[in-house]
Amino acid sequence: MAGGLEVADVFRRFGAAWRAAQDGHLDRGGRRVMAAIEACRTAQLGGHSESCGECGLVRIAYNSCRNRHCPKCQGLARAQWLADRQAELLPVPYFHVVFTVPSEIAAIAFHNKAVVYDILFKATRETLRTIAADPKHLGAELGFVAVLHTWGQALQHHPHLHCVVPAGGLSPDGSRWIACRPGFFLAVKVLSRLFRRLFLEQLTAAFEAGRLAFFSDLTRLAEPCEFARYLGPLRKAAWVVYAKRPFGGPEQVLAYLGRYTHRVAVANSRLVAIDECGVRFRWKDYRHHDKQKVMTLEPGEFIRRFLLHVLPDGFHRIRHYGFLANGRRAAKLETCRRLLAAPVPPTVVPPDDYRDRHHRLTGHDLRRCPCCGGIMVPLAPILRSPAGHATHRVDTS
Repeated sequence: MAGGLEVADVFRRFGAAWRAAQDGHLDRGGRRVMAAIEACRTAQLGGHSESCGECGLVRIAYNSCRNRHCPKCQGLARAQWLADRQAELLPVPYFHVVFTVPSEIAAIAFHNKAVVYDILFKATRETLRTIAADPKHLGAELGFVAVLHTWGQALQHHPHLHCVVPAGGLSPDGSRWIACRPGFFLAVKVLSRLFRRLFLEQLTAAFEAGRLAFFSDLTRLAEPCEFARYLGPLRKAAWVVYAKRPFGGPEQVLAYLGRYTHRVAVANSRLVAIDECGVRFRWKDYRHHDKQKVMTLEPGEFIRRFLLHVLPDGFHRIRHYGFLANGRRAAKLETCRRLLAAPVPPTVVPPDDYRDRHHRLTGHDLRRCPCCGGIMVPLAPILRSPAGHATHRVDTS
């Protein structure tokens, strides 16, 4: 199989056998994600047919599953999210800061995703807020966006947060914009130490409240003394906090955000081949100067690794903090713009029709024929078909 490969192809070809082999071990969330990706843009979800009034081309457009883990459904969601963020950008440099937990913590997170991922967000928020508010470092209130990623290039479990932060913030009384030193954000060693302390304090509190579960090799950690012994070395180890150099203008910030916000564990574009020998996909080896390599995984192992990154129901993987927090963002941004003498962005009213919205966000006009550029005219809706066979509704108009 070559060309136009999709994660859905792996699920459709090998998913049934893998689900049967995992009977009793695959949770409802994983099954739901697999089913959604398999059905996405197929007759199973229904859709509509349309034809070109010029050349007569007939096209069937099936509905999307809109699952946030589906590689095919993230493009438009990303474009819409970035369009919404356009009005929030300020005319200042931006930093990209990454907070990563050690592998020992990732092992606990594996069976406690909702609890530990939430601690990751909270510890990161408090770390940035506390250090930035200290007059010795900045003395200002930051505003930032944090995005959770749980994977590495090889699809292993690797929880970390990507934060995009303006290089400065509001003074405590809101009367001044306090800028970071040119080219410098906050001391990463200071951030790392506080992040480590806050995270371990919150993790210990969760343990004492009985909110953590332990399985397999970690079963022993259910005992308080074993849990304390396990965390002991982590209190002294260096935790990775990395601040990248600042971006340029707002356009670069948006482009960069777009690479992180709506990513899934592996994009369809990275797939090289799918056959009985395995699933081959491209990956970047960061330990060898970002060298591009190809990895082969047995189909069942590929599915297992992909599903490692299914998030708990209702868990928010993109969060806004500080002066960008929900509920206070509009007023705080107005203050920031006034202090920075920045113009107020124009208000954009999103179109109601999904085709107009798609055109505005992507530049691709769904109303135009891909062959001759003529106008595509709707013919008939296609009903959802659980069996996977499309059913056209008769148009009696």
